[in-house]
Amino acid sequence: MTIGIGRAFCQQHYLQHKGRLFQDHYQRLSFVKWKDTSSLVTRDPQRITVTNPANGKQLCTVDAASSEEVEWAVSHAQTTFDSGIWSKASSMHRASVLSRLALCLQQRIPDMARIDTMQTGRPIREMNAQMTRLPEWLSYYAALLRTNQGFVAPAQGKLLNYVQRVPLGVVAQITPFNHPLFIAIKKIAPALAAGNSVIVKPSELTPISLLEFASLTQEAGLPDGVLTILPGYGHTTGKQLATHPLVRKVDITAGTRTGRALGAIVGSNLSAFTAELGGKAPILIFDDADVVSAVNGVAFASFIASGQTCVSGTRIIIQENIYESFIMEFLKKVESITRGMGDPMNERCSMGSIISPHHLNRIDDMVARRQSGTVLTGGKRMLGKSLLDHFDFSRGSFYPPTVISDVDVSHELWQEEIFGPVVVVKKFSTESEGVRLANASKYGLGAGVWTQDLSRAHRVAADIDAGLVWVNTHHRNDPSSPWGGMKESGIGRENGIEALEAYSQSKSIIVNVASVDESRQTDDWFSGEQKRYG
Repeated sequence: MTIGIGRAFCQQHYLQHKGRLFQDHYQRLSFVKWKDTSSLVTRDPQRITVTNPANGKQLCTVDAASSEEVEWAVSHAQTTFDSGIWSKASSMHRASVLSRLALCLQQRIPDMARIDTMQTGRPIREMNAQMTRLPEWLSYYAALLRTNQGFVAPAQGKLLNYVQRVPLGVVAQITPFNHPLFIAIKKIAPALAAGNSVIVKPSELTPISLLEFASLTQEAGLPDGVLTILPGYGHTTGKQLATHPLVRKVDITAGTRTGRALGAIVGSNLSAFTAELGGKAPILIFDDADVVSAVNGVAFASFIASGQTCVSGTRIIIQENIYESFIMEFLKKVESITRGMGDPMNERCSMGSIISPHHLNRIDDMVARRQSGTVLTGGKRMLGKSLLDHFDFSRGSFYPPTVISDVDVSHELWQEEIFGPVVVVKKFSTESEGVRLANASKYGLGAGVWTQDLSRAHRVAADIDAGLVWVNTHHRNDPSSPWGGMKESGIGRENGIEALEAYSQSKSIIVNVASVDESRQTDDWFSGEQKRYG
């Protein structure tokens, strides 16, 4: 299939979706293509109701995969892998398919942004900005396939030792609700590039955009059985995938407790495991920082996605000489964000909703039961009408950006992930004290440093225990930049060459290139003469 034909197919798919963003109901047969429908159990499937968290309205229903369907999907994925139709396809062919898939996705970015705004309650402005980046991950791994090279390892004697990367087999991915399509594609792109058969279980709260994305893959030329989407719940579908002996790698984005539980299961199968887990990102602001830039940067770090990201800036640590001036400007910024909240579909909406009533109650309870600290702004669920557009907050799960000062470092609000728009602020005096406060956490995913001192920036970034450290910015992401945590924030890395290699394994092939006569002289170990061993 040429690129031109791929563009035509994608345009046809785009036109078919005019007038509707997604289906009212996703049936089991739409995501599991049974070859023998007579084997399908006739009992009614469990249905997942997907709701817009901003207004409580039902968006659609989705059939949850049954245990039988999970088993079939894994078996079919393994059969597909064994066939070699994708696993043994040339890297050039896989690159072409990924490039076409990027093109297909590009055509549907406006639709996908609206879908994810409706699923997550995040502002449409956020989702439009995020979605435009997604094709880059597919294009990046397509480019890696075209340019990445194997190598020849040094060897003693007349041996040629070349090393290849080969796929793992069937891999399972469990994705979260906060970035439904973005995180899924971050995982899917390297897994497909490496030649694996991929099964994805999306969050039961936000499966729509991934189901719609999967419908693009066939048009891009991805063979049936190479990518399977299995909607379901973590304790059933997710657990069954993680425990399956044919699954050779599990990749999750989840909380640390879930990561520990699944890691133990995956380890018992001797399968590979990548986990991007919880975070409690510190942001260190030194007294030489530009206050205006720092305020803007911290606001973005803390309240993008309503604070529902693992790298959200949640512990704001400010040097004492600028503490008062920073807090004054920061509170002004926070108040402007609160005034700008409204209907997430409004292009001017500043911050959206929390993902569900359950998550909203958790945030509210953590703030209410705090053992220390003073609420400077926010701190209670929003129930009134929006000042922006009169949107009724009581219809959905809204919580305002919240700032709490003087929280003890041993207390819950400092130590535990809130996963909401709540930050704690604390002052420090010396550089060493600031670093100590930044590292006073069991997590180590993201961190930020704000300073105009170049030497200090490098020095402090090196001393902070985090897999990602931003200096004078936050939450910047690129397909080439490794992404992952230290301590209890996970294991392994997403993005970059590391992710591609994590979805493959090395295969060393050693060839004796000596002549037959020379081999007879040197390779008869049992002749009794001294020979090289190994």
